[in-house]
Amino acid sequence: MSLFKARDWWSTTLGEKEEFDQGCLCVADVDNSGQDKIIVGSYMGYLRIFHPHPVKPGDDVQAEDLLLEVQLQEPILQVEVGKFVSGTEGLHLAVLHCRKLCVYAVSGTQGNVEHGNQYQIKLMYEHNLQRTACNMTYGPFGGVKGRDLICIQSMDGMLMLFEQESYAFGRFLPGFLLPGPLTYSSRTDSFITVSSCQQVESYKYQVLVFATDAEARQETVQQKLSSGKRLVVDWVLNIGEQALDICIVSFNQAVSSVFVLGERNLFCLKDNGQLRFMKKLDYSPSCFIPYCSVKEGTINTLVGNHSNVLNIYQDVTLKWAAQLPHVPVSVKVANIQNLKGVIVTLSENGHLQCSYLGTDPSFFQAPRVDSKEVNYEEFNAEMKELQKIIREAMKTQDILPQSEKRRDLIVTAEVSPDLDAESKAIDSEVKAEVVPSVTVKVTVQSRVTAQKPNLSVCVQAPLAVTCDQFIFNDLEPDSSETVVLSVFLKGNCPPSELEGNCVVSCSTPTGIPKVAQCKFKLPLRLICFPAQPSKSANHKITIDTNKPPISFLTIFPDFADPSEDDQANVLGFQFLTGSKITLLASKTSQRYRIQSDQLEDLWLITKELTLRLEEHFKKQNCKDFACTFSGSIPLQEYFELIDRHFELRLNAEKFRELLSERAVQFRAIERRLLTRFKDKTPAPLQHLDTLLEGTFREVIALADAAEKNQANMFQAFTKLKSATHLVIMLISLWQKLNADQIAIMEAAFLPLAEDTQELGWEETVDSAISSLLRTCLSKSSKEQALTLGGQLSMPKDTSRLKKNISLFCDRLAKGGRLSLSTESATQQVTVVPGGCSTIPESDLEERVVVLGSTATFTNHKHAAKQKSKPGYWRTRVTSGEAPAWLGLELLPLKQRLRDRDSSPTQNQGMPALLNVFSRF
Repeated sequence: MSLFKARDWWSTTLGEKEEFDQGCLCVADVDNSGQDKIIVGSYMGYLRIFHPHPVKPGDDVQAEDLLLEVQLQEPILQVEVGKFVSGTEGLHLAVLHCRKLCVYAVSGTQGNVEHGNQYQIKLMYEHNLQRTACNMTYGPFGGVKGRDLICIQSMDGMLMLFEQESYAFGRFLPGFLLPGPLTYSSRTDSFITVSSCQQVESYKYQVLVFATDAEARQETVQQKLSSGKRLVVDWVLNIGEQALDICIVSFNQAVSSVFVLGERNLFCLKDNGQLRFMKKLDYSPSCFIPYCSVKEGTINTLVGNHSNVLNIYQDVTLKWAAQLPHVPVSVKVANIQNLKGVIVTLSENGHLQCSYLGTDPSFFQAPRVDSKEVNYEEFNAEMKELQKIIREAMKTQDILPQSEKRRDLIVTAEVSPDLDAESKAIDSEVKAEVVPSVTVKVTVQSRVTAQKPNLSVCVQAPLAVTCDQFIFNDLEPDSSETVVLSVFLKGNCPPSELEGNCVVSCSTPTGIPKVAQCKFKLPLRLICFPAQPSKSANHKITIDTNKPPISFLTIFPDFADPSEDDQANVLGFQFLTGSKITLLASKTSQRYRIQSDQLEDLWLITKELTLRLEEHFKKQNCKDFACTFSGSIPLQEYFELIDRHFELRLNAEKFRELLSERAVQFRAIERRLLTRFKDKTPAPLQHLDTLLEGTFREVIALADAAEKNQANMFQAFTKLKSATHLVIMLISLWQKLNADQIAIMEAAFLPLAEDTQELGWEETVDSAISSLLRTCLSKSSKEQALTLGGQLSMPKDTSRLKKNISLFCDRLAKGGRLSLSTESATQQVTVVPGGCSTIPESDLEERVVVLGSTATFTNHKHAAKQKSKPGYWRTRVTSGEAPAWLGLELLPLKQRLRDRDSSPTQNQGMPALLNVFSRF
C-alpha cells in the first residue's frame, strides 16, 4: 500500500458507457438544505444528484446516497447552481444543452417510511437557443444584487446573455475562430476567456451592453457603424498555448486572481491582466481548481493530470501528490457530512469519487528468509569469473554498445557503371537531343522486424529522380527490399554536386525508431560528354602536384579515346547545357590546367580531376601524393556571381511589392463592382470593368515575370554554389588546410541548401564570416570582444560581404588558421602571401616579376580595362587592400626604400621595383 494515494472516502460508477467532461460536475447546496450535494450530468442526458455517506472499506454504496436520477431528452453540456429565478434568492439548477437552457428547482419531501426522503425537479423556465452552445458562466452581471445572470458562449463565438427568464442581448467576440473556456469576474464586472490566438482576453460587461448588436452582423458596413459601438477588449495577455480552464479566485485573505490552466503551464494573473506568477508543469494536466489556503497571502491549487496523479500546489510550490484510480476530467472541493475539504473527482467514463489526503501505515511484513550457510569458495569462483568477463569487455575500445555493432537497419545504394540504354528522363528542361539517365539500385536490409519502412532518395536540384519516396510493407527479421530508380538532369544548368542521399526510417514493434542513411556518387557522364578542346578561355586555374603528370587516357578512360594520342595531355568536356571545359596536362611540369568561359563550370571538372588523381596514386600505394594551388584566387569573378544573384533577389522583392499593390487594386475594383451589381438601382460602371481587366492582365504579367525571375534566381544560386565550392577548394589547396578547417569553411560559405527571400545566402554568409573574423581570425582581443547581434535581414548591397570575404582571405594569407577555439587567434604571424602570386609558366601567359619580393603580376586580358584606369592601383594600395592580392607588403617596401643603400643586392633591385610601382 503506497503512502501517497488518495484515501477513498466514497466512490461509485455512473451508468454504463456514458461520457462526461469538465462541465458535467457541480458541488452546491442545490436543494437549499444547508448541505452540499454532488450534481452530475452526462452526455447521454442523465442528471444525477448525490448526497454521500461514509461507507466501510469493501461495502457497496448505499441506495439512499442517490437523491435523484432523471433522464433528459438532450445531452448535458454543463450544470451550474445559482440564483437564477426572479422573486427569490433560493438556489436553482441550470442545465445547458446543445440548443436549450433549462432552469430547475430541486426540492425534497420528507418520507414517513424507511425508504427515506423523496426528491424531484421542477422546470422553472427554459430558453431555446438559436446557436449551438459550447459552455456558460453566471454571476451578478452589472453589479445586480440578489440574483445571477447567465452568459452562454456559442460555437461560432457569440455571447448570449439572459436576465433570468428573459433574453437580454448577444454579442460576437472579435477575431473568433474556436471557443475557449469562459468565466466571469464580479470584482471587475468582466468576462474572461482564452481565444484561439492563445491569448487571455477580458471584456467589460458595460462594453458588451453598448456594443454593436449581434443581429447586425449581416448588415452593411454603414448600418453596422450606426447601430452601436465596436466591441473592444479590456486587456489581453499572450500565454502561448491553449487553455483548458479558467477560474476566478477571491478569498478574504488572498488577492483577487485569475487562474488559467494551460497545456503545459499554470498561470496566475491579476485583475488587470498582469502576470503574478506561473508554474511550468512537467506533465499533461487534465483539470484544476483553486481553493483557500491556510497560509495568508497564498492560494492552494489542485491539478489533476493524465498520469492519474493529483498535485497540490501552494502558489508555485508542490506540497503534496496523491495517486488516483482514474484520470480526472473535473475536480471540486466540497463540505459533506460536516467533513470539510472533501475532494470530488469525476473521470470521463463516469467514475465518481470522494477522497481525502492522508496516509495509512503499511502493514506488510517481509517474510523470514531461511538462513543458509555461506559457501565462500563458490562466491570467490563466481567473483573471479565476473572479473574476467569485465576485463574482456574493457579491452574493446568501441564506444557503441554491443548491440549497436550489429546494425539492425542497413541501406545501401549501388550506381550502375553505365548510363541507361534508354533514357528515363521525365519533363527535362535541358535543350539537348538526349538527356541521359543512370540507374541507382537501393537495398534496405533489416535484422529485426521493421514496421512500415519509409525510403527517401534525395538529389540536389537541378538533378531529379524518377521516384523519391518508397513505402514498404513490414519487413521480417533478416529480410530485404530492393528498389530501382533513375537519376537525370532536369534543370537547364549544371548541378553543384554529383551526390545523392538515401534515408530509410521505420519503427520496431516496441515503438523504437530506427533510421539509416547512405550516400552515393553519380558519374560525370550524367551531365557532360566528350568534346573538342578549346584553345582560349576566359577563366583558367592551374593545379600543382608533386608527381609527374598522368595521361588522361588512364585517369579518364570514360571520356578519352585510346585511338587519339593527342588526348593524353588535352581533353575536352561539354555540359548538356552547352558550356565547354578544357583540361590540359603540362608536358614539362607537374601541373594541370582547367579552363572555361564560365567560372562556375570549372568546379565539377576540377573536383573530378583531384579525386581521380588521388584514387590513381592510392592504387599504386603512393601515400605522399598532394595537390597544391599557387595562383591567385578568382575573387573578382566570384564577386560578379554574387552581385548577379543579389540583383535577382532585389528583383524578386520588387516583383513581390508590385504584385501586392496590383492585388490590392484588383480587390478594391472587385468590391466596387460588387457594390454596383448588388444595388437595386443600376448605375453606370464608369469603366470599372475595363480597369478590372487591365489590372488582371498586369497581375498575370507580373506573376509570369516573377516566376521567370525565380527560375533565373535558382540558376544563379546553383552557379554561385558551384563557384563557392571551387573557391573553398582553391583556398584549401593554397593554404594546405586539413579536413576540420575545410569543414569550417564549408559551414561558413555554404550554410543553406535552398535560398529564400526570408533568409538568403548573402546575409547568412556575411554573418558567418564576420563571426570567424572576430574569433579565430581576429588580430587582437578587442576584435574578439565584439559581438554580433540583431536579426538577419536582406542587405542593401553586397559591399560589406565582399569586403569580409577579401579580409577573410587576407587573414588566411597572413598566417591565420581556422579553428573553433580562439586560443591561437591573437598569435597570428604576418607572412608574405606567396599563395596569391600567379603560376610562373612563360609558355602559358605573360608575367612581370617584381624584384625583391615574391609577387608576380599577370597581364590578364579580361582585367586590362579596369586596371588601366588612372589611380586604380594607387587607391587599392592606400586603402590597405593591395597587400593581400598584389603580393606586396607596404611596411617591408618602405623599409627597403629607407635602407636601399645598406644592401648592394637590394640596391640593384630598387630601380626595377620603382619602375614597376610607378606604372600603377
